[in-house]
Amino acid sequence: MKKLIEEFKEFALRGNVIDLAVGVIIGAAFQNIVTSLTDDIISPLIGLVAKTDFKDMAATVFGVSIRYGSFITAVINFFIMAVVLFTIIKLMNKAASLGKKPEEPAAPTTKICPFCKSEIAVEATRCPHCTSELPEAAE
Repeated sequence: MKKLIEEFKEFALRGNVIDLAVGVIIGAAFQNIVTSLTDDIISPLIGLVAKTDFKDMAATVFGVSIRYGSFITAVINFFIMAVVLFTIIKLMNKAASLGKKPEEPAAPTTKICPFCKSEIAVEATRCPHCTSELPEAAE
């Protein structure tokens, strides 16, 4: 039981888990802001055309109310959140890559024989294809 608690403690205190928890909390708070934006500003502005709040628009079919205005408001809400999250993640990735050095290409493992133009190992001193002695190159 003690080992299980230690493993859980190690897992929970890792930086990624804490970052994720902070992200979820901030995301939920930001969701409230976006919901307010769509409910209190965008929907009424769109509803000006219909002379009613867009969120309250509904169609009644066989006595059942289909609230398409509320659904479209939720879709607008989703797209705003998606664009904002995409932008934030893109900026975070760009910021994370600023301090990193670009990876250097790996050293070549083969070279071309100057006599027969065959591909040979870099360390070769004699071509295995034409048996020519290779000059000591400063490659």
